Amino acid sequence: MRVELLKPGHLAQYRALMLEAYDQAPDAFTSTAAERAAEPDSYWLARMADSKGLGLAWGAFLGEALVGTVALEFSAKPKTRHKALLIGMYVSPGARGKGAGAALLHSAIAQARAKPGLRAIKLNVTEGNSSAIALYERAGFQAYGVEPQAILTGSGYKGKVLMHLALV
Repeated sequence: MRVELLKPGHLAQYRALMLEAYDQAPDAFTSTAAERAAEPDSYWLARMADSKGLGLAWGAFLGEALVGTVALEFSAKPKTRHKALLIGMYVSPGARGKGAGAALLHSAIAQARAKPGLRAIKLNVTEGNSSAIALYERAGFQAYGVEPQAILTGSGYKGKVLMHLALV
């Protein structure tokens, strides 16, 4: 398995993997597969490698197959550009347990540490997703609160655990 920054040539694979994510793990995301399927290619390209430098995405590959992804969003605002938001973390079920999630997080964190002025990464994860929470904790993230009733799922409202990683 290898992890690399996604480029425009990965667009079709990235879009397909993320639509799989929204379909297979609907409680993990605030958007639905139908909402994201309607997005134009420009949306997906901006998430992968924003032309203004405000977003990057990594992919985990087994051979040529994209099996996992994670992205960072950066703020352009002077008062919030010291922090990044980790989004879109997903590993296909068949690739889980092989280190893809940890490798993706490692790559994103390393890139964040190298970005001048960046002091923290934030993320949110759906309550009850114990495997994701454990992965984030192993990478050094700490929970600092819960947003109650953050999303409406098929089984009712669920909170989002808010997590933080200090980079310095």
